[in-house]
Amino acid sequence: MTKVFNFCAGPAMLPIPVMAKAQQEMVNWQNTGCSVMELSHRSNEFVAVAKQAEADLRELMAIPDNYKVLFCHGGGRGQFSAVPLNLLAQGKSADYIVSGSWSKAAASEAKNFGDVNVIDVVTNTEQGKGVQPSSQWRLTKDAAYIHYCPNETVDGIEIFEVPETKGVPLVADMSSMILSQEIDVSKFGVIYAGAQKNIGPSGLAIVIVRDDLLNQAISTTPSIMNYTLIANNGSMYNTPPTYAWYLAGLVFEWLKELGGVKKIAQVNQEKSVLLYKAIDQSDFYTNNIAEQNRSLMNVPFWLVNEELNSEFLAQAEAAGLTALKGHRSVGGMRASIYNAMPLAGVQALVDFMKKFAQEVN
Repeated sequence: MTKVFNFCAGPAMLPIPVMAKAQQEMVNWQNTGCSVMELSHRSNEFVAVAKQAEADLRELMAIPDNYKVLFCHGGGRGQFSAVPLNLLAQGKSADYIVSGSWSKAAASEAKNFGDVNVIDVVTNTEQGKGVQPSSQWRLTKDAAYIHYCPNETVDGIEIFEVPETKGVPLVADMSSMILSQEIDVSKFGVIYAGAQKNIGPSGLAIVIVRDDLLNQAISTTPSIMNYTLIANNGSMYNTPPTYAWYLAGLVFEWLKELGGVKKIAQVNQEKSVLLYKAIDQSDFYTNNIAEQNRSLMNVPFWLVNEELNSEFLAQAEAAGLTALKGHRSVGGMRASIYNAMPLAGVQALVDFMKKFAQEVN
């Protein structure tokens, strides 16, 4: 069987050592005679799993003590509603920075719950599509919060600077870049991430919320979206997605064994440089994102002759390079190279791209 490298944007590939350990423990976890997914979430055994996962995430991200870590239902999209329900008080407005598809969707959802100021920061440069420097963003002085998405999965756009908000809480959707590089958590009021890209299976969301932003939810906030209620109950107000939580813990453990976020960031940089170089040095492939905003995690590219798209995808699939078709809204190809994608996978893709271009020219 050809070795498969899965470039799906999400649900994405998980580290092979994590999957192997989960497979080994599937039917008899820790000699309990049952799977971890069959354990009560309130049992001593599972509570220990949950506490260890949180401790490891806190260590990996150097999360300060004045932040709560929540393991929530609903993935990243669930947080599109949860954020305004918890932070957008009546009579206040929130700034939503729009840099691509996901930040646009977050802003659209937030409008259901209050006054939203949409700020489009996408700009066209000589190098391609980019993002205005945050110093040019027209932020609202007394906004309840400022929301942005540092990495746009669909568009392949990344914002590497952390915007200066002058005391206004900064909320970041880090679904597609969390744990891929070091960040200073203290610069954010809320960080949230759907798990299905760099953390674990779909359905789980991680929320990191500063203590002073609790106790602000509007009265109609559903209980399972109320940050304060979730925090006060250790993310177990109701039955959480226990198996996803367990797998997330295994991923955190794997990352620590690799050397932590600093080490994986070096590998991610190497992978992205390799792939972008292959695109830039070819007259067969193109990328339309300005260099300063090129995503490290999601690399869109197009064949100059798009009539060859179907053949490219078919041959890539046969070579064990799967899920390379670009998002329907932008077309082309997209290689998602999250933490679990090894350098060997990106090298295999680059080798295939060169071979395909030579054979069809």
